[in-house]
Amino acid sequence: MSRVAPPAEPRGAAPRDVVLLPAGPGPAGRRRTRRRREALAGLAFVAPMLVLFAVFRFGPTAGAALLSLTDYRLSGEWDFIGAANYTRLLQDGLFWQSLGVTAVYTALYVPMTVLLALATAVLLHRTLWLRGFFRGLFFLPYVTSVVLAAVIWKWIYEVEDGLLNAALGALGSGPVDFLGDESLVLPSIAAAAAWKGFGYSMLILLAGLQSIPREVAEAATIDGAGSWQRFRWVTLPLLRPVLFFVLVIEAIQSFQVFDAMYVMTAGGPVRASYSLVYFLYDSGFKFFDFGYASAVGLVLFLVVLVFSLIQRRLIGREED
Repeated sequence: MSRVAPPAEPRGAAPRDVVLLPAGPGPAGRRRTRRRREALAGLAFVAPMLVLFAVFRFGPTAGAALLSLTDYRLSGEWDFIGAANYTRLLQDGLFWQSLGVTAVYTALYVPMTVLLALATAVLLHRTLWLRGFFRGLFFLPYVTSVVLAAVIWKWIYEVEDGLLNAALGALGSGPVDFLGDESLVLPSIAAAAAWKGFGYSMLILLAGLQSIPREVAEAATIDGAGSWQRFRWVTLPLLRPVLFFVLVIEAIQSFQVFDAMYVMTAGGPVRASYSLVYFLYDSGFKFFDFGYASAVGLVLFLVVLVFSLIQRRLIGREED
């Protein structure tokens, strides 16, 4: 009896008893998995802070937005009035006056602070002797209490026995009412606030200067560029993202000014130093008009948000 041979399998075909398994993930897939795990681990570490930020930042903001749509009274009773507070706000001359005062103060404070911070940062960057000491000395006013700094500067500006008027008297000049003159009160407060707050921007700009490669400045020196040319055409372009960040941060800070004006002038003279936050404070804690004060706060929030979006857009463009 002849034995029949099994049919031959096609050339190149896999044996019937061999199971083909899918290939494992390649290098790209492993990298994506690793990045996903790192992102999840980072999110787990920052999750508690994100929760706190949401509760204590977004929560009050959402509450203020809802409160601005009501007529909330000190007794706890309230009535829903919709956008009536915002309509009233647009027709309130005191609101526009306080917004104008805040805008003028911002136009004075921001250039003053940024120029002072930039000049100090450049000097510290070039100074090798006692750099740490001077850096701490210039930063010291920033950590000083705002109220204490305002009291000190109020005494400096005093007409009768102030330090500045005493110096002017020694030079043969008459006393100047820095805080009582409508045209001088905002520049005087802005100068005091710039002294108080320039240390923070100074440290940021100093870090930006130290991150600029020395080879770039050395190449410009070899090409014959002087000190001013190196600063104008090399340092400033490379420092532009940091400088713009400082400008936006200081502008946001200036729109929230209140403490210095409250202590030094109480909003005077004739509301010449009556800022938007001062208007919010009076509406909420002097007249107990909490819904109206919340509407003012939402307007201020929108102003700060606009500055933040401008910062994000322009800094992102610089990084691209």
